[in-house]
Amino acid sequence: MSLQRRPLVARAFALLAKFSNAMQAWPNRMTPPAFRLLQIGSAFWQSRVLHVAARLDLATVLGDASLPAADLAAKVGADPHALSRLLRMLAAMGIFDEVAPGSYRNNALSNALRSDRPGNVRAMVLMHNSPEMSHPWFEQLEQGIRSGEVPFRLQHGQALFDYMDSHAEFDALFAQAMDQVEALTGDSFATEFDWRAFDRIIDVGGSKGAKSMAILKRHPHLQAVVVDRSQTIQHAADFWRTQPGADTAQALARMRFAVGDVLVNVPAAASPKDAYLLSAVLHGFDDDTSVQALRTVVQALRTVARAAAAQNARIVLLELLMPDHHADLASTSFDMQMLMGTRGRERTRSEWEQVFVRAGVQLQEVVHLASFGKMLVLRVAASWQAG
Repeated sequence: MSLQRRPLVARAFALLAKFSNAMQAWPNRMTPPAFRLLQIGSAFWQSRVLHVAARLDLATVLGDASLPAADLAAKVGADPHALSRLLRMLAAMGIFDEVAPGSYRNNALSNALRSDRPGNVRAMVLMHNSPEMSHPWFEQLEQGIRSGEVPFRLQHGQALFDYMDSHAEFDALFAQAMDQVEALTGDSFATEFDWRAFDRIIDVGGSKGAKSMAILKRHPHLQAVVVDRSQTIQHAADFWRTQPGADTAQALARMRFAVGDVLVNVPAAASPKDAYLLSAVLHGFDDDTSVQALRTVVQALRTVARAAAAQNARIVLLELLMPDHHADLASTSFDMQMLMGTRGRERTRSEWEQVFVRAGVQLQEVVHLASFGKMLVLRVAASWQAG
């Protein structure tokens, strides 16, 4: 039985994304080539002014008011002339509205930077433009392309997660950014996938459990176990207790947290109706490490698999599925971010299936979402069950 729900919604999103990708090609067609290359080459100017706006928390301070740049500068401790020029460029980019000469208010884009608004992406902007993440792009990308080494490691002398373990402030920012991914992906992982087929989610690498929380709110029969590094989840329950809403409290009562490592051990399956969810975990790993991670989950499924229940036990990956050719800018950008920071990658279906064969799992279904990700439903391979 298919786990796809609301297929028309997912299909409509795919058509809209296709149209959007086609529209992105128009600047290349309409702008003289030399000028277009200069636009692309200086695009980092835009990311830097956005980063400073997020650092100063301009959108939050501005709130629902309209203020002259000088007044806003006084509130955030900035030079009024310099801030006026920064705001002018941001408004030209469509971030903030200039409602009168030198006076600004928030708009739909800048509201997504407000730290007092749910669904904001301020931490994500801060993380991606932090010195830790931006210096490898500026200083080590060419060497990484030439040598095949990870630019982040070349820059910092450590792998990304090792660096996070020894730099608490960046680790906290990274965790906040990961909690905001839903602002980009939406909640289609909770609505377009049929979670009614399961009793419990084991959310591996789930950070504070934002995805599990969204799923549990919509499916009151479900339980969840969120598994991550100790420093990531040690305050997760306290975090959710501070969030408003009776539905949050009710879902939290069905959620627990466990320390685990997908490369070493994860909680064992207790029922064929347990579903292991790995959201954007394997794209951070190379093929060998991805195989190791999946084998760890397969090992945790061993008891139910040998109890003739493997046809129901599932591993669900929420990942990008790269096309074989003519990939869009968003997916190729994510792939380059993986190259910059890890030995991972975004994969095509055939590349994923090569990993699955080595790990002893089979791709049963691809569930389409109203998002740029897909849910890859896996089960233990028949050859492994018979072994």
